[in-house]
Amino acid sequence: MELSPITQSHRPTILGLGGTVRAGSSTERALVAALDVAAAAGAETRLLGGAFLATLPMFDPRPGGPTPEQVELVEAVAKADGIILASPGYHGSISGVMKNALDTLDLLRESAHPFLAGKAVGVIVTAAGSQAGGTSLVAMRAIVHALRGWPTPFGAALNSATPLFDEAGACCNPKDATQLAAVAEQVVEFAMMKAALQAQQASPA
Repeated sequence: MELSPITQSHRPTILGLGGTVRAGSSTERALVAALDVAAAAGAETRLLGGAFLATLPMFDPRPGGPTPEQVELVEAVAKADGIILASPGYHGSISGVMKNALDTLDLLRESAHPFLAGKAVGVIVTAAGSQAGGTSLVAMRAIVHALRGWPTPFGAALNSATPLFDEAGACCNPKDATQLAAVAEQVVEFAMMKAALQAQQASPA
């Protein structure tokens, strides 16, 4: 899919959230690859990877001040025009650290645009097998729906039973690269369309 060039005034910010607590995981590499596609399309990108997810405390809905890391997460989500989520598939569903990060978005419950409302959300899953990849992808998309986000039509499920990336970080299988590009392009395209609509609505009749 070829995207139209993004004007400076409508450059969307795309947040990448995900990975594992292991540095250089295939999940985080997949997320970085998708963000690279978004950046090539003209978007501003930001990564909150596995190392960041590991700093988040277990979400506790009881009254109490959020930690600096929780504040950083919810502020990044609130400012983003689109989001790409990436999780490994663990035992048929998403990882605990990823679920905890999404649970933390409950801190946005009372905001003007709660949770993931109004944002396109691309989903990437890496799992050792097609069954785990499929069920984990469905689980993530269901959570995005519950958080009022807009899951992109395409979600990427990469089979990590075989190597996914080479030493340079490129996809070993061109089909995986195509999947990641499709997710990123759809998130950017939605953000561009929404920005154009908002600009049209704000302009004098």
